[in-house]
Amino acid sequence: MSSQAEQKTSTLSALGLTARSGKNPQITGLTVDSREVQPGSLFFALPGARVHGGEFIQYALRMGAAAVVTDAQGAEIAAKELAESAAALIVTDDPRGALAQTASLWFGAHPETVIAVTGTNGKTSISTFARQIWIEMGLAAVNLGTTGIEGAWTHPLRHTTPEPITLHRALAEARAEGITHVAMEASSHGLDQRRLDGVMLAAAGFSNFTQDHLDYHKTFEAYFDAKMGLFTRLLPEDGVAVVNIDDPKGPEVVELAEGRGVEVITVGRAADARLRLTGQRFDGTGQEILFDWQRGSHKARLNLIGGFQADNVLLAAGLVIAAGGDAEEAFDTLPYLTTVRGRMQHAATRANGGAVFVDYAHTPDAIATALQAMRPHVMGKLVAIVGAGGDRDAGKRPLMGQAAAEHADVVFVTDDNPRTEDPAAIRAAVMEGAKAHGAGKSIVEVGDRAEAILRGVDALGPGDALLIAGKGHESGQTIGDDVLPFDDVEQASVAVSALDGAF
Repeated sequence: MSSQAEQKTSTLSALGLTARSGKNPQITGLTVDSREVQPGSLFFALPGARVHGGEFIQYALRMGAAAVVTDAQGAEIAAKELAESAAALIVTDDPRGALAQTASLWFGAHPETVIAVTGTNGKTSISTFARQIWIEMGLAAVNLGTTGIEGAWTHPLRHTTPEPITLHRALAEARAEGITHVAMEASSHGLDQRRLDGVMLAAAGFSNFTQDHLDYHKTFEAYFDAKMGLFTRLLPEDGVAVVNIDDPKGPEVVELAEGRGVEVITVGRAADARLRLTGQRFDGTGQEILFDWQRGSHKARLNLIGGFQADNVLLAAGLVIAAGGDAEEAFDTLPYLTTVRGRMQHAATRANGGAVFVDYAHTPDAIATALQAMRPHVMGKLVAIVGAGGDRDAGKRPLMGQAAAEHADVVFVTDDNPRTEDPAAIRAAVMEGAKAHGAGKSIVEVGDRAEAILRGVDALGPGDALLIAGKGHESGQTIGDDVLPFDDVEQASVAVSALDGAF
């Protein structure tokens, strides 16, 4: 989508902006990309990780930008060009926040009910389950995040939490398409960069907190603080927080929310959880769960593999209730929920009964959680294929190998998305952790991911199961600067067909 809105104009003051000179030009569009500037554009020159957007102000002015929003550093970088230009200049300490608020005003009304969920793992599943619950309740709903916009209206997205111009345009378009309910993923990057600012939330959820994205946030404290922006900054005081109280950070989230006077629905196995999971029984295709809400007890069938899926489902149900949904009606929908694409997704089954699952688990905790969750469903041995992405948090690589070795019987270490790093070096780090904690277990390094999947499938006997972790729903593998077609589910199906003589 272009970053310009067509046939629309507004003044700076109508967008809540005040220029230094008092100028109030007509604005014809918003953009953060100087290459997309058109006459009358409002250009946002944002601080970046490598280059400050102020470096591009000169180009935006040449293309006819009517106004520029930046911080003091950006204004200093382009001081000469700005002084010689008739364009209005808005200088703010928080240009990212200004971008989000301006985009919200520019694109207009959102669907009437919007919820957001944050956490290291589970965001996609929780938001998708919330959307499925709403649709089963007869509501026009979508979920927005890693897998794009899905549900009653679909649209691709490039980021889990899109930049504000894309996000607010998408929400406005969703409303125009008749969508009334939206469940969003709130990534730590998106929260830190103020991408969700200007979105009016009815409820916000917290799933868990474990190691990830330290390449960006640098410390656990900064990573956690970024996520908490959802509850300390974005969720209004009349909103509702839905918190997994079983996570070690859960009580802290509750304290932060209640400190602002926000109502909290706690979810988990803890005795004082308002929405409490009291029992689970597993079988080959799913699980039965028992849970309490307020003073009533309930039973439901979940056709979902993995004990943690019950946690995700109940958090999603809690968010639906928090956003005004009827609890009993929401609970009635649970047997109809389906697996999220690339999340504990059943990919294929061998003729001997060995089953293959694909999951997006790409953190140490997610790998451990996925494997532990599969164990009650598996009669035989548990095989895992793991890898780690390049140009990302290197510290988690040996921990991912450790998690796989501790919870699987057989481990294949392979390439994930090596990006611009040496794939062998990434695998070596994963292997280090796996070998240190997998004494007596079969741990094999296979660089080619397709070969690793073939060998993992070949290792399956009756009653065994294979988990292919890391890429989930992704349809490409990033090697260097190239994205090559690769789909774990498709590769698993091909491997099963080849080994069982379907070809």
